[in-house]
Amino acid sequence: MTGVIDQIGGMLAQAGYPAPMSVLTLSHYLFVSAAMFTLGMVGFLTRRNLIIMFLCTEMMFQAAGIALIAASRFWLNHTGQSFVIFVLTVAAAEAAMALALVVLLFRKRESLSAEEWAEMKG
Repeated sequence: MTGVIDQIGGMLAQAGYPAPMSVLTLSHYLFVSAAMFTLGMVGFLTRRNLIIMFLCTEMMFQAAGIALIAASRFWLNHTGQSFVIFVLTVAAAEAAMALALVVLLFRKRESLSAEEWAEMKG
């Protein structure tokens, strides 16, 4: 077992630093991320229900997060993982605003169809 030995004879935590991911593993994560983003985009563009559109947007946020974390882990750099925290914060704020808007729109017309809200009077 290789590693840095401290004064007492135990292993330091930094000695077991994980090895970089292989290219094959990174490509798997990026494929899953691209597939999730594509499904989210197709769902957002084809569905007219506001809640489904909202969920597809969240799916795209999660796909971007997976890609950032996979790349960050591959390059052994924590910048991508830190950036995901900000992406999740924006997603949480977007979720709160979108759900409040959906509830407001449902109370006005009792429908969640985006087509009914295409022409809003100002």
